[in-house]
Amino acid sequence: MLNIPGGTCSDLCDQNLRMTRRDLLRVGGAGMLGLSLGQLFELQANAKETAKITSTGGGKAKNIIMIYLQGGPSHLDLWDPKENVSDKVRSPFKSIPTKIPGINYTELLPQLAKVNDKFTMMRAVSYTPNGLFNHTAAIYQMMTGYTTDKVSPSGQLEPPSPKDFPNFGSNIIRLRPPTEPMLPFVMLPRPLQESNVVGKGGTAGFLGRSFDPYTLYPEGDDMDMAKLTRIKVDDLQLRPEIFPARLKRRARLRDSINEAMPEIEKAVEHHSLNTYYDRALNLIVSGRARDAFDLNSESEKLRDRYGRNTFGQSLLLARRLVEAGTRVVEVIWPKVANSDNHSWDVHVGLEKRMKEQSGPMLDTGLSALFEDLDQRGLLAETMVVAIGEFGRSPEKGLSTSGNSNDANGRDHWPYCYTGIIAGAGIKRGYVHGKSDKTGSAPSEDPIHPTELLASMYHAFGIDPETIVYNHLNQPRELVKAKAVTKLFA
Repeated sequence: MLNIPGGTCSDLCDQNLRMTRRDLLRVGGAGMLGLSLGQLFELQANAKETAKITSTGGGKAKNIIMIYLQGGPSHLDLWDPKENVSDKVRSPFKSIPTKIPGINYTELLPQLAKVNDKFTMMRAVSYTPNGLFNHTAAIYQMMTGYTTDKVSPSGQLEPPSPKDFPNFGSNIIRLRPPTEPMLPFVMLPRPLQESNVVGKGGTAGFLGRSFDPYTLYPEGDDMDMAKLTRIKVDDLQLRPEIFPARLKRRARLRDSINEAMPEIEKAVEHHSLNTYYDRALNLIVSGRARDAFDLNSESEKLRDRYGRNTFGQSLLLARRLVEAGTRVVEVIWPKVANSDNHSWDVHVGLEKRMKEQSGPMLDTGLSALFEDLDQRGLLAETMVVAIGEFGRSPEKGLSTSGNSNDANGRDHWPYCYTGIIAGAGIKRGYVHGKSDKTGSAPSEDPIHPTELLASMYHAFGIDPETIVYNHLNQPRELVKAKAVTKLFA
């Protein structure tokens, strides 16, 4: 289903407050959609903070697709295999050459090996745990750039809160709102999750609900690979009895009422009410968002190329969304972090799970996305990031987080792992950083997750040190880190 955030209340979400001018943004026949979009456009326009424009390779990004490999994929068993190491460290999968001379992947990624001249490998993403050894706390850091004081021994946190730091996507759409009548920020096909902590790090937090992502979470179990064939976008289409002409006539009626009520005009004269109303109205009438969700308009061949599974079709949908004007799309790996089967959290059964389930899905879908974006000319302005919250322990069977692991499993490892970044001015066919002989620690050019976020903001021409104000009106940087300009061409 498509969850549309927002409501008729103030930024404090007090349902007992009286009706405000935002309530006037309802669109006849479209109900909650018109309201939330109006709030979104208005609050974006009224944002007090101004982002400083950056240089040195930045400012080329118009959109971003974050592919979040929730669960922590094993770098040693995917894109940083090690030779001449002990059996406890060596991957069970054979190494294969790639398009970049001297850079090998494992046999799980034959398609990505053919297209890695289109992106940058970050082979030394690294941070010291400090309470971040488990999924939820690490996810929160990756998505917001901040850590939290409330971490239990298991690493899990409290549920999402209006006091949370914002997801990076919320910051981007606030400072760089889309110019098209399109959904600004979409998250699919499931929420960020570890156990019963759902959505932590995935909201706008103290920015307010109007900057939350539109969440597309189709019904069905995580193992249901066909769930994206059942996407429902009822909130983005007009009722059969309400035609665009009729809806626009209602808009003209509203204008007439406003002209006859100068006191209302005076009350809203500084808020550009008509502008926000019209932008929300245009989104619904144009059908742009609804059309973007129509995967059936793609060829059967291309849908097959992405993979007929939740992950592959989510990536195809992500391409359609950015092509239609969505600024930020987050594709979450379609299996909850601490679970079995297709999850990257391979404490047990690593070889079977990665070879038969997660590996082929990642290889097929991600390689198709890079080829598709590049062929359409979209990679020049669309940043793509693929990364998890950490990697896996170099030594199999070793417990690093208190979890039990079998002899064929790897535990959590934040000290050194691999991520991918591409597009919007990022170097092509480049490998940044290097891990040591066993993949345990960086030996060259480490990148902290906060530096990755700073680089993402930089790509949009946003200074990472831009100040935002939290729920207590306290100034906070978007992220306390500098962009890694070596990543940019």
